[in-house]
Amino acid sequence: MAPRTGTRWYGALLLTAALATGALTGCQTLADAASATGCEGTESRVGKLKSYDVLDSPPQGAIVPEGFEDLEAGCWEDSGEAWLYADRTYVFPGDKADVTRHYRAAAEREGWLPSQATRQSSKEDRPAGLCFTLGKADDTTMLDVYFLTEEILDAEESTPGPEFSSGAGYRVAVSSAADGSATSCSD
Repeated sequence: MAPRTGTRWYGALLLTAALATGALTGCQTLADAASATGCEGTESRVGKLKSYDVLDSPPQGAIVPEGFEDLEAGCWEDSGEAWLYADRTYVFPGDKADVTRHYRAAAEREGWLPSQATRQSSKEDRPAGLCFTLGKADDTTMLDVYFLTEEILDAEESTPGPEFSSGAGYRVAVSSAADGSATSCSD
């Protein structure tokens, strides 16, 4: 199996879209977005993202698939926007709804606040991608839990191992704009 060598293109695309939405809706001005300092000097903030317990708290029975053993973390720039991230990939052999219930509870224990879409999926008790922020205490950090699709893995140039056929592949990611600006889940 080939190790992951992709550039997290899909994740970068999603986060770039979220930042652009913030800029266009007034949450961040285009001038502020353009003045971002990039990835320089962000190592300690990346370290902070890596420290969130939710990254290392999969539901019982989840496994780390081959090629995804390491906590992925760092900073990347796309079209002038720099984002910090820390994420883990797992495969869960049970129902996707069990994964979403587990991470809703784990996020709540850590003080994460669910987005409107996450609250709605909780009422319906259905499997869904989840997004949380820390709210007023920290409105610069997001927690996402999302199921991996073939398109996402292809965009990352990742080759899913046999573990992916035994259950639902998903990713737990904590991210933040490198310039420290406020962010929110796009519902």
